[in-house]
Amino acid sequence: MTGASRPKLILGSASPRRLELLAQIGIRPDAIRPADIDETPRRGETARDYVRRMAAEKAAAVPAADDEAVLCADTTVAVGRRILGKPETESEARDFMRLMSGRRHRVLTAVALRHGGVMRERLVETLVRMRPLDDPALDRYIAVGDWQGKAGGYAIQGAAAAFIPWIQGSFTAVVGLPLSETATLLAAIGITGVSP
Repeated sequence: MTGASRPKLILGSASPRRLELLAQIGIRPDAIRPADIDETPRRGETARDYVRRMAAEKAAAVPAADDEAVLCADTTVAVGRRILGKPETESEARDFMRLMSGRRHRVLTAVALRHGGVMRERLVETLVRMRPLDDPALDRYIAVGDWQGKAGGYAIQGAAAAFIPWIQGSFTAVVGLPLSETATLLAAIGITGVSP
């Protein structure tokens, strides 16, 4: 694709983390238009199906011109079949952290790219182990407030990093945007940053 035919990139997210991650690979969106959709899981919906649906619905909801491509992502945390969204209260954040304490959980991030009437999608699953948390450590963490607005009540690149000794998979997917997969999707429509 020539530079003239390169689509404009619209990031359908207000997440500063996703914007920072794109910058790491030399990609700067032409505009930011956060999607506003209902993010309630459906009854019996698996975490994989839920996160895929959220990314695709976000990408479909963002208005875009013919010369624009919309990039959206969604990240969720799953413990067994239970989906842990963004906690609304300190009490809910505490419950989520206790549930993950001393065990592994899955972080699933789906990416959706809508361009030219085509929806391209990728799903990345990462296993994360959280060390056992005692009440004083949990109290300090909750007091910091880093749990707010984060799937599962934590950000791996924030204060909760002290609780995570091990991951298997994509660190950037846990942060909120799997960079390798995203770069591949974008390159397929002529949007490139740094060379691989």
